[in-house]
Amino acid sequence: MTSSAATGIGTTRIPAGRESATGMRVVIVGATGNVGSSLVSVLSGAEGIESILGVARRLPRLRLPRTEWAAADVEHSDLEPLFRGADAVVHLAWRIQPSRDVGAMGRTNVLGSSRVFAAAAAAGVPNLLYASSVGVYSPGPKDRRVDESWPREGTRSSDYARQKAEVERRLDDFEAEHAGVRVVRLRPGLTFKGEAASGIRRLFAGPFFPSPLARPGLVPFVPNIPRLRFQGVHSLDVAEAYRLALVSDVTGAFNIAADPVLDPRELGRLLQARLLRVPAAALRTAVTLSWRARLQPTPAGWLDLALSVPLLDTTRAETELGWRAERDAGDAFLELLEGFRRSSGLDTPPLEPHAGGPLRLRELATGVGAK
Repeated sequence: MTSSAATGIGTTRIPAGRESATGMRVVIVGATGNVGSSLVSVLSGAEGIESILGVARRLPRLRLPRTEWAAADVEHSDLEPLFRGADAVVHLAWRIQPSRDVGAMGRTNVLGSSRVFAAAAAAGVPNLLYASSVGVYSPGPKDRRVDESWPREGTRSSDYARQKAEVERRLDDFEAEHAGVRVVRLRPGLTFKGEAASGIRRLFAGPFFPSPLARPGLVPFVPNIPRLRFQGVHSLDVAEAYRLALVSDVTGAFNIAADPVLDPRELGRLLQARLLRVPAAALRTAVTLSWRARLQPTPAGWLDLALSVPLLDTTRAETELGWRAERDAGDAFLELLEGFRRSSGLDTPPLEPHAGGPLRLRELATGVGAK
């Protein structure tokens, strides 16, 4: 539900492999992507979880204990029947592409999210968890960390950030109107895992990315831009934060990120690359020109986002959820790079290693950043 145009298909269920002990019934919307696949994996073996319904636009081949799958589209499908009887709905579905069609992304991300919230309320679901992002925050400091009270206006030039901010505003309204629903929002930093590498490469780097060169020692330099400081976290650690939020009674927002901060110096160390002073404006121009030339699918708003978002203070997640990152942010980043080299993936449509076709021809045929 993250990278292809919506089709409006109906709902189809694939049954679980076996029954489990009594516990929570959880519906995960957007269950086949980076975080969704990790969350299904974590919950399928977790105590207190009776069953999982993974909802995605396209059914996966992946089979896990306690898990059923349903095909549905957040833009068009009737979601309420899927949510009835659930103890919690976790809404993860989000489209990154097509970056050249902001309206299409908004119909899924903003209007689709509103439909998920409304369906959860209509079905009487008592717990709603939403995947927000560091991108929801207004520009902020890079020399200290901010908590969840930081303003949430996003980065003006980033379509992703503006839509994240709009969905949180709609969720604010939802909370005011549905006091009986427990609402939790997680705001993670950049989220990595090796098994998501093929999907991330298609979404952000495109068909011309030289995957074999994604190796420490082969990257020639890291752009040394002072505000290029961001946080990463492993997808499984984000999934664990959702698990903890599901089985607790917490409400509100939680920043989720791991150490160390990934800045030019740390990236240079990880990649065994030298630092090269590059003006931010020059790098932005290069990104814009390559996007316009359809050489890669990521518009410059993503660079603006990286340079503007504040660093996250995760104290609330640590004290109220009992969450701590088990994996180092640098190690998670290197795992992703290894995944690029190996064309790693999973048996889900967004993460399938060969979804781009032989020699990535299908990606080229559908347009770089267009579909």
